[in-house]
Amino acid sequence: MKTYFRLLSFARPIGKFAAPYFILTLLSIIFNTLNYALLAPMLKAIFSPNAGKALIRPENWWNPLNDLNYFAQEANLRYGTLGALKFICVAIVTSVLLSNIFRYFSQRIMENLRIYTLLNLRRTVFNNVMNLHLGYFNNERKGDILSKISADVQVVQFSVTGTLQVAFKEPFQLLFYLVTLFVISVKLTLFSMLVIPVSAFVISRIVKRLKEQAKESQQTYGNMISNLDEALSGIKIIKAFNATSFIKNRFDQENKKYSSITRSMAKRQQMASPVSEFLGVLMVAGIVLYGGSLIINHEGSLTAENFIVYIAMFSQIMRPAKAISDSFSNIHSGIAAGERVLALIDEKPLINDHPNAAVIKDFKESIKFEDVSFAYQNKPVAKEDSEDINNDADKLVLKNLTLSIPAGKTVALVGPSGGGKSTLMDMLPRFIEPKAGKISIDGLDIQSVTMESLRALMGVVNQESILFNDTIFNNIAFGKTNATQQEVEAAARIANAHNFIMDTEKGYQTNTGDRGTKLSGGQRQRICIARAVLNNPPIMLLDEATSALDTESEKLVQEALNNLMKNRTSLIIAHRLSTIQNADLILVLENGTLVEQGTHLQLLQNNSVYKRLIDMQAFNS
Repeated sequence: MKTYFRLLSFARPIGKFAAPYFILTLLSIIFNTLNYALLAPMLKAIFSPNAGKALIRPENWWNPLNDLNYFAQEANLRYGTLGALKFICVAIVTSVLLSNIFRYFSQRIMENLRIYTLLNLRRTVFNNVMNLHLGYFNNERKGDILSKISADVQVVQFSVTGTLQVAFKEPFQLLFYLVTLFVISVKLTLFSMLVIPVSAFVISRIVKRLKEQAKESQQTYGNMISNLDEALSGIKIIKAFNATSFIKNRFDQENKKYSSITRSMAKRQQMASPVSEFLGVLMVAGIVLYGGSLIINHEGSLTAENFIVYIAMFSQIMRPAKAISDSFSNIHSGIAAGERVLALIDEKPLINDHPNAAVIKDFKESIKFEDVSFAYQNKPVAKEDSEDINNDADKLVLKNLTLSIPAGKTVALVGPSGGGKSTLMDMLPRFIEPKAGKISIDGLDIQSVTMESLRALMGVVNQESILFNDTIFNNIAFGKTNATQQEVEAAARIANAHNFIMDTEKGYQTNTGDRGTKLSGGQRQRICIARAVLNNPPIMLLDEATSALDTESEKLVQEALNNLMKNRTSLIIAHRLSTIQNADLILVLENGTLVEQGTHLQLLQNNSVYKRLIDMQAFNS
């Protein structure tokens, strides 16, 4: 129940919905119960038209049946039997109309509550996912996250809020029916109450394993969505390696497993309804037998018309009881899905702004790394434990790194794969945190400034050209909603992209397709460069920006990068060493340590790692 009430907290302020829903539902229940209570005077008016000639005023007005009989008798005396019948029919129609009007507006309010809860829940989940650190997404399957945000939240919407609706309405409807049944016959109602616990016990045994199966179902669905996402993303590789059958079989196995669990859950859920209905009919048959014997033997004050009303109302009492049992069987799916959604909400980012973090507005002097060490681990390690990290040197990606990057300079990071180049670059915008040491910009520790202001100083161009399924204009102006057409075009010209953009069908309003598939690799990369130019950051981070391009595209992109790096501090990772020979400073990393630094000519004279890399590339070319 703790999970249920926590999910319900997303409906706050719930009073805005609960109070009007409660009032409207109560009125609907009163008039719905009145519909059946009016059957008795109607039957009496039809089959015993002369029974009410002597008008007897009720001793009190707490018995609805006696009250209605009194008004029916009064109508009989004034307007005759047919007039009384007309009066009762009008009363029944009016009661049904009012009951349905109040029920309609109560359902409208509940639907608003359901949508409002879904809106808040989905917004909270998505916002928390967007706030998580990058390392979280390396350890989780994207399909499972998608499943939680879409399918699981949807299950929560219909099962949890649906149960809330049942919890509001059906117990009151059940209570009103029971009170009326006790008014008609206490002895008969006590007899019928003996069978209800048996029905509840049988249904509880049927739905006992539903929560466990629901959890397994949601997990399997997440795996299936993950397989689907991977298959669509890697369709070219799948076909290239003739792995279509393998992928089909892998998806089919998860699909079969999910179908099997769903079938088992449906079997249990669907069994609850016919079992409760059969038990209800069994109870009605027993009541007819027992009540009929009371009337035949003239035991008690039960009349024939009241007995018919009793049977009609008791047959309806099973409807709210059945709705309650069904909701309990369905809520297991909602709770299981809710636990998965709440687990995603409870996931906290490992990298946060400090409480008193300052806003950094400019970069003028230098970026410094002081004794920085880093190791990829499953759990975060506090700085005070950094000595333990340094003792286990084999796990370190960077080891006691100290270097300085002057403002306005172009600095290249080179070295063998796995040397720590990308790790070093990812630390600057705080995508990852050093396990030991300090990184500062103009003397300010980057952990003492807000991440938003820190990242505003930096433009990033990666090896993978990441574009969104949107127009070229919106991809260049990404995150900058107030960008004008002139500003976007100016950025595209600097990135050598304006000419090819104008050659497309709709110019800047051309859609790039999913992940930019309608454009070539070089075109995608130049749009990414234009996006970086538009933000006009003082620091540029370029990670293998030309390595995936052909020679002609590389030349165009390199020209765009040269334009981009003018009057900026640039940190470049490059495997093609010919592209960074004019860098102001080249840093050579090997096994997480800085082994050389200097200009291209200086490093060639050292005849060490850099010279070896140059010779290897010259030989391979």
